[in-house]
Amino acid sequence: MERKPGFIKRLWNWFWTPSGRLSLGSLLIVGFIAGVVFWGGFNWALAMTNKESFCISCHEMKDNVYQEYKTTIHYTNRTGVRATCPDCHVPKEWIHKVIRKIKASKEVYHKLMGTIDTKEKFQKNRLWMELSEWERMKRTDSRECRNCHNFGYMDLEKQEGRAADRHEEFQIEVQEGKRPQKTCIDCHRGIAHKIAKGGEEAATKLFKEIEIEMGWPHKNSETDTKVDTDKDKAGAKDSDEEEEEEEEEEEEDTKS
Repeated sequence: MERKPGFIKRLWNWFWTPSGRLSLGSLLIVGFIAGVVFWGGFNWALAMTNKESFCISCHEMKDNVYQEYKTTIHYTNRTGVRATCPDCHVPKEWIHKVIRKIKASKEVYHKLMGTIDTKEKFQKNRLWMELSEWERMKRTDSRECRNCHNFGYMDLEKQEGRAADRHEEFQIEVQEGKRPQKTCIDCHRGIAHKIAKGGEEAATKLFKEIEIEMGWPHKNSETDTKVDTDKDKAGAKDSDEEEEEEEEEEEEDTKS
């Protein structure tokens, strides 16, 4: 008596045996349509999870870092240009975006486990969350920052004095085709969110380790990665106001 094939073998044979009911052309058409639907659904899901409204749908984000972000120049400014959560934290290039979404599954896990579901828990875990994001930004040369900011395009004459002094050497390096010795996140860690206790020291140590690991040019001065303070932010605001006044004066001169 012939032995009946097992389930796995029968399934394998069924999958690879041509259909007696459908032609090859029909199978290709059905497969193409199914592929289009899947691809469209996949990209739709990417787009829906790449909105600020999705980011703050969790109270952990809305009640903590989002409230800090609302007080910064990235949220409201004289030009009306806003950098939303995904603009800073999600890559625009498709492959990098997908990788970031896959890594975000870890965030879903912590959401389900309630790791940061209270302000107390959030503050307790804030440092490692900051370092994780700063490390990503450092390793990508502040890729998302550079979607809007570029050393080579900066008009240093319109910047506040201290900012212009810091940016000048990096602008020269870019113009000479070199990799700048520092990237945005080295100095602008406190620009949109508060920094946890011990964050500055931990970031400085982490960044130097990354620079050595990646073989990037780096400085040894302890003041090189000093982050923006409230005074720096106030200076930036004053610079914006001065620039606006200059534009108004130019318009008055043109009219006269």
